[in-house]
Amino acid sequence: MNYLYILLGILILIVIYIVYSYNRLISMRNMVDTAYSNIDTLLQKRFDLVPNLVSTVKGYMKHERELLEEITRARSDWMNASTIQENAGADDVASKALKSIFAVAENYPDLKANQNFMMLQEELVGIENKIAYSRQRYNRTVLSLNIAVQQFPTNILAKIFKFETREFFEVESDKIREAPSVKIYGDGQ
Repeated sequence: MNYLYILLGILILIVIYIVYSYNRLISMRNMVDTAYSNIDTLLQKRFDLVPNLVSTVKGYMKHERELLEEITRARSDWMNASTIQENAGADDVASKALKSIFAVAENYPDLKANQNFMMLQEELVGIENKIAYSRQRYNRTVLSLNIAVQQFPTNILAKIFKFETREFFEVESDKIREAPSVKIYGDGQ
């Protein structure tokens, strides 16, 4: 009779562990989805500002046409992205191009004094900081989920209930990691 109670107790503990682990995996998956959604929302805000930035800057930066086109292309790539890698690639290209625009703007005193440009620059800098924080948060939640999905004995439940590891939001190529180059044009160029 005592063995029956011990066996029943062990069975109850196993069921409690399974329920706890399953709910923990669900919670972690939802945290990853929420963190990614936050990045997506911030990228949308950033890319909504891009047309305003391009139109404000266009008249001043005649020599930097390819830089403006690069930002517009990155916006289009982001809107058409279907994977985290594509999204991250478009995000990184846009970040680099925006940094280049702000660096090049130093050569245009009238542009630097333009109220719209200053306001857009300030707003974009704030969004860039939020994006960086959100990417870190997303990667932390992905790391936690991936560890839980891969560690024993939770990995058994993860396989049974089809929980999978997620991709990190990271830079794809060394070229994107490079610092932006700034071309300075003289009066005659």
